[in-house]
Amino acid sequence: MTTRATAAEDLTREAAGDERAEGAAAQALGAIDVEAIRREFPALDQTVGDRPLVYLDSAATALKPRAVIDAVTEIYARDCANIHRGVHRLSQRATERFEGARDKVRALLNAPTSQEIVLVRGTTEAINLVAQSYARPRLGPGDEILVTELEHHANIVPWQIVCEQTGAELVVARMTDAGEVTADAVEAVLSPKTRLVALPHVSNALGTVLPVRRITELAKARGAAVLVDGAQAAPHMPVDVQELGCDFYAISGHKLYGPTGAGALFGRRELLDEMPPYQGGGEMIRTVTFEKTTYAPAPTKFEAGTPDIAGVVGVGAAIDFVREVGFDALAAHERDLMAYATEALSSVPGVEIVGTARDKRAVVSFLMDVAHPHDIGTIVDMEGVAIRTGHHCAQPIMRRFGVAATARASFGMYNNRADVDALVRALWRVREFLA
Repeated sequence: MTTRATAAEDLTREAAGDERAEGAAAQALGAIDVEAIRREFPALDQTVGDRPLVYLDSAATALKPRAVIDAVTEIYARDCANIHRGVHRLSQRATERFEGARDKVRALLNAPTSQEIVLVRGTTEAINLVAQSYARPRLGPGDEILVTELEHHANIVPWQIVCEQTGAELVVARMTDAGEVTADAVEAVLSPKTRLVALPHVSNALGTVLPVRRITELAKARGAAVLVDGAQAAPHMPVDVQELGCDFYAISGHKLYGPTGAGALFGRRELLDEMPPYQGGGEMIRTVTFEKTTYAPAPTKFEAGTPDIAGVVGVGAAIDFVREVGFDALAAHERDLMAYATEALSSVPGVEIVGTARDKRAVVSFLMDVAHPHDIGTIVDMEGVAIRTGHHCAQPIMRRFGVAATARASFGMYNNRADVDALVRALWRVREFLA
């Protein structure tokens, strides 16, 4: 008797074919060498239970290549010193590497100058900085902040806090049943009272890519500033803040194969110059007396205290690594994975994909008729497959679809079709356990 799991294994084995031959063919077409890339990620060289790890949770945090791990190790082993303040050799070397990472972020985002790059803990801190330093001094009763229904909580809660502080109102542009937010939907709720538009470049929960450039044009025509949450975009696609026309763009290093606790904010120079500091302390000052403090220019005035020096250096190493792979090749690889995963998951009875936008990146969220997402995640983990389950810090999206949670598979440069096949086999196990 053929079990459903055996049938799934036959299906995925036939679809996958000879993996080495597939890899050689991909290289001949100029695609990335996934097997070589996988060898650069030590975390993949382990088993979960008795099965090789299949990591499909890169939207939560990406695994780290050896180049990043080595960069972080080296700064602690060789150049362990505080930056900017020391005249000794270790401090000078650490400062050079730290500021070198700032330059790499500038190049990654195509910002005009490195003085427009503020080094922060990540996208969440970047958005809070803009909320408190840019928005709060400018807003009052009757003003509006416009967000979309596709936001991560980090691009909702800071604006709610500012609205409570100033009397401004939060306005929401709604999504379609496919999980898209169109430029028309944003235009419909823009008004003369709109002071700021905050939106994601790519949705963390659904993978939807938003028409950021067109929305920015609409917002600018109304005189509104634009902040873009780029946490899920920067690892998967080229970002050009000048081409997008936005005023602020935030990224997190750990989504970009770098360390946790380090990220960056791009801000237009004239806006950063006008904004007061977000926090006070050492490094961000010119002069301090008990009567008055004067502040350093941007970006230094937003970087109070000792930063995560090693983390920032690690982000710089991650940027080097990703750019060496190449965004064009990476995008082609991820498009192939997304198409393959969408078809493969749809072949499993009872699986429903949530979010069917025409333009998506590296994320497939889904439900199963026989299991709660948390049960799905627990069972597939027994098969060595790591996925994310829950509301993904995007509860308004869940409510829009009438669910409490989804299961989410998200991809990075190290994933291949065999990883998708392993997920499909694991979902057949879920059906065996619970159907």
